[in-house]
Amino acid sequence: MTRHETFTAPDIADKDLVLATDLDGTFLGGTDEERSRFYNWIEANRSRVGLIFVTGRDPGFISDLTRNQGVPRPEYVVGDVGTTVAKVGTDHVLEPIEKLEEEIATAWNGAGLRVQAALAGMPGLKLQSAAFRYRVSYDMDANRFDGRAVDVIAGLGLDTLISDDRYFDVLPRGVSKGPTLLRLLAHLGIQNEKTLVAGDTLNDLSMLTLGLPAVAVGNSEDALFREVDGLEHVHKAEAHGVAGIAEAIIARKMFPAS
Repeated sequence: MTRHETFTAPDIADKDLVLATDLDGTFLGGTDEERSRFYNWIEANRSRVGLIFVTGRDPGFISDLTRNQGVPRPEYVVGDVGTTVAKVGTDHVLEPIEKLEEEIATAWNGAGLRVQAALAGMPGLKLQSAAFRYRVSYDMDANRFDGRAVDVIAGLGLDTLISDDRYFDVLPRGVSKGPTLLRLLAHLGIQNEKTLVAGDTLNDLSMLTLGLPAVAVGNSEDALFREVDGLEHVHKAEAHGVAGIAEAIIARKMFPAS
């Protein structure tokens, strides 16, 4: 290669493996040594491995994570529990894909204040301070939680998602990690069979049950393991976090020798 030539990475649809992974407990899980080894493997194989974060985290958190904390930068993000869809620039800034977000915005229909008013004073729910565009999120005290909250939200024509026995999310009807990821894969022309989805809590269930190759990492909550029990396309890992992802890649032979 001459000094004037530059390397252009293949389009994500042309890569051998696309990892679509949750963050907390999954891509950010495992020991420091395991994370370092796995992140270095991804960086060394960028021409063959595509990366999509599928997370409840917001764009600001993700940008800081990849810019300042040594975590590999993904090409795309499904964030805010499926309500944000974005491309990630080389400057680590998330650029929303308007074509894919239009349907989400329409389904939400500016419901934020209506949700907060409907759930005001509901036992066991504490509104999170972060402001989200197309969702409302609460910290949940499972011991005090009143199940009527689910019915209240259903009455507004919206969906609820409870995960890890401590998070209560209100989402547009029919919108969550799985459906949004599937729309992104179709938009990008990525083949389902070479996409590995990874997660550890119930808010990952909608993507682990899509039928794509999947892994529930070893530190997954028991409720998730129960839900995916018997699903042949889901690898139930013994190793935790990134080591569980690596275990699934090897077990399912998803990274062929070049």
